[in-house]
Amino acid sequence: MWGGRFAEGPSAIMREINASIPFDKALWRQDIAASKAHVAMLGACGIVSAEDAKTIDAGLDKVAAEYEVDGVPEDWDLEDIHMTTESRLAELIGPVAGRLHTARSRNDQVATDFRLWVRDAMDQADAGLEALQKALVTRAGEHADAIMPGFTHLQTAQPVTLGHHLMAYYEMIRRDRSRFRDARARMNESPLGSAALAGTGFPIDREMTAQALGFDRPTDNSLDAVSDRDFALDYLQAAAQCSVHLSRLAEEFVIWASQPFGFVRMPDTLSTGSSIMPQKKNPDAAELVRGHAGRIVGCATALLVTMKGLPLAYSKDMQDDKPPVFEAANLLSLSIAAMTGMVADATFRTDRMLQAAQLGYATATDLADWLVREANIPFREAHHITGAAVKLAENKGVALEALSLDELQAIDPRVGEGVYKALSVEASVAARASHGGTAPEQVRKRVAAARGELEMDG
Repeated sequence: MWGGRFAEGPSAIMREINASIPFDKALWRQDIAASKAHVAMLGACGIVSAEDAKTIDAGLDKVAAEYEVDGVPEDWDLEDIHMTTESRLAELIGPVAGRLHTARSRNDQVATDFRLWVRDAMDQADAGLEALQKALVTRAGEHADAIMPGFTHLQTAQPVTLGHHLMAYYEMIRRDRSRFRDARARMNESPLGSAALAGTGFPIDREMTAQALGFDRPTDNSLDAVSDRDFALDYLQAAAQCSVHLSRLAEEFVIWASQPFGFVRMPDTLSTGSSIMPQKKNPDAAELVRGHAGRIVGCATALLVTMKGLPLAYSKDMQDDKPPVFEAANLLSLSIAAMTGMVADATFRTDRMLQAAQLGYATATDLADWLVREANIPFREAHHITGAAVKLAENKGVALEALSLDELQAIDPRVGEGVYKALSVEASVAARASHGGTAPEQVRKRVAAARGELEMDG
């Protein structure tokens, strides 16, 4: 491959450290597609004969068919997927295969292949996240009225509905999808034709290859085109943010499935047992999603650090760009699928959720609000009065609404009998009817809008 420049071949160490075929063979479909686009352009521009272009194109189809059936062979002497494909092409069609590499370099070749792969990964992530959104919206619609405790600091705060809680994750995933779509639009430029770093002297048509590969346009600077890995970093950073959201949702399921909470029964298909304790039903899928987030964030960090000090244009460090992206994409795909199945198939114990909401003094803020609204008491004073009422209820071991009017008036005589209409968890939830609030009417409104956004039937 290196021609007459070297008198000796690489040492065994150099051969091993230099070879990327064990991982970049994953790019074979993209490499074939880009090569077919390139040779079609070479033929159309008269850079190679029409007959040679046709022969090379047919040969590439044969190589692709072999890869599809047998996989990509790993010959470390050929280093990477590009030389592996070109070598096999030469075996199939002879010396004419050597014309394929006219007006391109492995630098623009790998930049193109990798962009195509990352673009596909973005599309797959978006499709998977759409399925997760649909599962969230469906379950939220089912439980728009189901009351549960809302938490801050994992302490009971105010009652909310389960539908509202699930729709919070819908919003997170909506932002995740927007990040992937933004990144896709930004990266959809073709590096092919930039050659090694300076462009080429051949009269190529970069618009033609860009269009053939589904890019919006060719890149505008050949130096940047072969050395840019922003598209991979954009993907990894979007994946990292998404994995954090998935991890938070997974943690909710881990907590809710525990016996002290008992808010959810996990689907058997996403749980495991214990080798020694027959009663156990462990939320292992959720825990692994939680763990995968750390690895995905690590992948983003790895590539950022790899790229941070590289001068223009291509450096061999950039060969290490693909393993973290491949790893992150695999982990993210698994995590999205696991959480989609979990949301869709879990059984929510709404009776336990309601009981927990009723026992946690979750309507304390409603008492304070009533004092402000009905007794014209400044909120800070109302907050103090309410705190005293909660302390009394706690000492007596009863709910707030179980305190008698005499007991409440002993704390502050301005408390009236109408306060009891505000102290139930049902009244508390119904009162939160501001835009984006937890009131069932607001949840149903947002669910309906989300179904429209997702073009769901019904």
